[in-house]
Amino acid sequence: MAIKKGSATESQRYVESLRDKYTGHVVLEMTKEFGYKNRAQVPSLKKVVLNIGMGKATAMVKMLEAAVKELADIAGQKPVITRAKKSIAGFKLREGVPIGCMVTLRGSHMYEFLERLLFAALPRIRDFRGISPTAFDGRGNYTLGLKEQLIFPEIHYEGVTTLHGMDVTIVTSARSNAEGLALLKYFGFPFKKKEG
Repeated sequence: MAIKKGSATESQRYVESLRDKYTGHVVLEMTKEFGYKNRAQVPSLKKVVLNIGMGKATAMVKMLEAAVKELADIAGQKPVITRAKKSIAGFKLREGVPIGCMVTLRGSHMYEFLERLLFAALPRIRDFRGISPTAFDGRGNYTLGLKEQLIFPEIHYEGVTTLHGMDVTIVTSARSNAEGLALLKYFGFPFKKKEG
């Protein structure tokens, strides 16, 4: 049976491959490496948070509107606008002023985004040599900084007014950086190899 591009069946199959990799491969390898007694102890992916911070957005509202639209295209979900929590005179910032946007992905949306990040977006980075293995927060969560939104196939070069980066935070149930690193490595994240 031929699957139509963009159909629910294709999307479902697309999402299942990373999930299947977790149940079939990641759980086994993590259990071997860390000696877990049962499957519930094996860390898993909880959510992915995409965040665009735009300091210039206070002066140019259209930049923020474009960023919101682009983030919606990348995530497949409507972002929320983030606002300044307090006033900072040095940055010409007043409390409540919009300064960026963010979106939280869970479940199938999270897996689908991670597949596109790993197999479509990261390979499009010029001179890509891997991602840093040191960007963990101490509790197994990883933040990846991307310099421009053009690496995502959903963004068309002609429609982009300004280049901006974004932070991709992968929240896991790991209890340490070592567990978080191993979890993402077994998922196929391309970490830089240590030299020496």
